[in-house]
Amino acid sequence: MKRPGAAAIVFLAAATLGGKVFLTQEEALRLAFPGAKVERRTAFLTEAQQKDARKLSGDEELPPALVSYYVATKDGRPAGTAFFDTHVVRTMPETIMVVVDPSGAIARIEVLSFSEPEEYLPRAHWYEQFQGKPLDDELSMKRGIRAVTGATLTAHATTAAARRALALHRVLQGGARP
Repeated sequence: MKRPGAAAIVFLAAATLGGKVFLTQEEALRLAFPGAKVERRTAFLTEAQQKDARKLSGDEELPPALVSYYVATKDGRPAGTAFFDTHVVRTMPETIMVVVDPSGAIARIEVLSFSEPEEYLPRAHWYEQFQGKPLDDELSMKRGIRAVTGATLTAHATTAAARRALALHRVLQGGARP
């Protein structure tokens, strides 16, 4: 995850570099949580939490110490948590939203902006395979996630981002250390 406001910078960069912006953060949150109250939260991860998140996600790099995320409630009940992840696919940035349901599994993934050529963007139905997936060994291109011909790097980047979001969610919920 990037610093607060990073998605806004990516939107500007995407527009400048000829990338495509599909949704703003606000539009994505409304789409994910219709009729829900959404609250932005910021967490300051300890070094131990950063290491736990890195290990859980399988990433080589530590996540930043400052994490912004969005918690939704509907009718007084948790509706989910959204994380925005901006990363480089091949040479250009992509921003996605990963929504984690109250049980800790992926509820949905939305692409907000994509600056690579559009032929490297998987079709919408490919993202549906992430629904209901928890953070386990199956959430991998080598296991439970289908590859996409012509969009392999995007598929890997999306899967890594999904794992980062689930790892951060678990750490923020006080989940067990890996």
